[in-house]
Amino acid sequence: MPPAGFLLGDAALLALGAMAIVLGRGRSASAFLYSGALIVSLLLFGAALSRLVTAAEPSTLVLPIGLPWVGAHFRIDALASFFLSVVNFGAASASLYALGYGRREHEPSRVLPFFPAFLAGMNLVLIADDAYSFLVSWEFMSLASWALVMAHHREDENLRAGLVYIVMASIGTFALLLAFGLLAGPGGHYAFAQMRADAPSPLVAATVLGLVLVGAGSKAGLVPLHVWLPLAHPAAPSHVSALMSGVMTKVAVYGFIRVVFDLLGPIDWWWGIPVMVVGAATAVIGVLFALVQTDLKRVLAYSTIENIGVVFVALGLSLVFMANGFSVAAALAMTAALFHVLNHALFKSLLFFGAGAVLTSTGERDMGKLGGLLNLMPATGLFMLVGCAAISALPPLNGFVSEWLVFQAILLSPSLLSWALKLLIPAAGAMLALAAALAGACFVRAFGIAFLGRPRSSAAENAVEVDRFSLTAMGALAVLCLLAGIFPGQVIDALTPVVRDLTGANLVSQSAIPWVSIAPVAESRSSYNGLLVFFFIGMSALLAAYVVHRLASRAIRRAPAWDCGFPDASPLTQYSPDSFSQPIRRVYGNFAFRATERLDMPPPGELRPARFKVEMVDIAWEVFYAPVIGGVNRLATWFNRMQFLTIRQYLSLVFGALVFLLLVLASWA
Repeated sequence: MPPAGFLLGDAALLALGAMAIVLGRGRSASAFLYSGALIVSLLLFGAALSRLVTAAEPSTLVLPIGLPWVGAHFRIDALASFFLSVVNFGAASASLYALGYGRREHEPSRVLPFFPAFLAGMNLVLIADDAYSFLVSWEFMSLASWALVMAHHREDENLRAGLVYIVMASIGTFALLLAFGLLAGPGGHYAFAQMRADAPSPLVAATVLGLVLVGAGSKAGLVPLHVWLPLAHPAAPSHVSALMSGVMTKVAVYGFIRVVFDLLGPIDWWWGIPVMVVGAATAVIGVLFALVQTDLKRVLAYSTIENIGVVFVALGLSLVFMANGFSVAAALAMTAALFHVLNHALFKSLLFFGAGAVLTSTGERDMGKLGGLLNLMPATGLFMLVGCAAISALPPLNGFVSEWLVFQAILLSPSLLSWALKLLIPAAGAMLALAAALAGACFVRAFGIAFLGRPRSSAAENAVEVDRFSLTAMGALAVLCLLAGIFPGQVIDALTPVVRDLTGANLVSQSAIPWVSIAPVAESRSSYNGLLVFFFIGMSALLAAYVVHRLASRAIRRAPAWDCGFPDASPLTQYSPDSFSQPIRRVYGNFAFRATERLDMPPPGELRPARFKVEMVDIAWEVFYAPVIGGVNRLATWFNRMQFLTIRQYLSLVFGALVFLLLVLASWA
């Protein structure tokens, strides 16, 4: 499908949003809109996947709109095709899930018009081929997602999330505007083709790299620009949270790759260092914050930060290897980054759908009020278990493969000549290993507290399974997490056109390796077979079940259950989310979130209860966000006075502005 076809698809999505306004509230409006979004997204997904698999040549389109001397340029190449596939598959799965979840939306009129607009905005960013079209589409995507975050605007926490999000989105867009302005140069060459032809100077390139890290990194959730993400993503409805966390962050990754690997010209040796350092710090800090949250959706939001860090470490590795002439190693790192982009879109969407199912059934997001849901919601529990295992990088699921590929690229670093890189890359690898271990603990905690044990509240006791649309969407994603882990060679081969365009090299065909194995470097060095691991795990489980049920003693031995020192073992004696994470909080508290514990223990004889309070502070909020948000509030308050001026003051203001502009023109001439 050429760009015109994708533009027609985006127009259809915008038309759906307009029709949602006409149809108003009601179940029929919700079913119509989400069904239409599902159909359009599936068509766009099929077209993008077809272009990716067939390695179609880039296709362009120029329309006489936008900047008068540039026009609106649209282009689809291998990179855009891959991200279009990820975005539209995520959009289709969210639309299918919303067919059931959307029926219970409290304020559908605040969600339905903006949902298809959000999808259209993400698609437009991916096919834009000039700076003006890119930035307009980027801002449209940001505003549509902000409107969805503000859907439940009567909650104070959501108002705060919306304010922080819109401020940081504006700062990120401004950074990208400056980056494209530097790339365009004094000639105003805003078309991407002209930017590719004119490589900037080293100083300009370094400045653009920093601006893109801020602009795209703030949307992706890189530390220290991450604080808006765990506020905004949980505030949105669950199917929108899945899109923002699993899909929109990938559009930000696309923006970084498009500028740095495609438009910025020859890569300098040091470019990958700040990208790796920021990525490694993001991975560790993101998962540490996820470990101490009690809100299930906020746990998932912080986990997104961790996974974005993994992607950026792989992108930094690719930059380092490309600059040093190791093209195959660069291709391996880029393959790992793109594979993890796909994997995260799958399992994070699945987990947010599961969190939405829990919220629908119980009305609770606080894990301390859940428990025992596996017996009451068995299908949701099974799908959530698959998602938790995948995001914890456990074989044979897809999360393991992409992280394993990242470590394979790290193991190639001794071939580099620079001792600084030989020391830095293993350090980044150690931080990724720490993040992977903490991620496992995080999702053992999340699944165990929410789904195992006994219900901790009446809401959890009365939980029921959710509708078939939600279960179908979760089941499909769970199956894909398993298939991508069992047959990773097919995914790696599908990524070959993208990797070759970006790095100038590609991995050998993995489909030709016997027994569905993958060997990213060489079979003698390392290989992995997800299918054999799957069969081994399955056969081991069946053998263990057979031994237990057939060969174990049939004698019945009864004994009282361990009561943890409590004669009446109520559900309150179970591990809570806070108690589970307490050891990790005490180890990393001062480093990551400056945790302080306050204990008020009454002396003997007093009847008042003892109180234990933990306070945690996000250092990035205090250093970066709070001053910016405070400054915006003060500036808005000052500008608010402008509407109360007298007519003389207004005329004086206009006269002063006119004189200032004339002085600017005179100095310019």
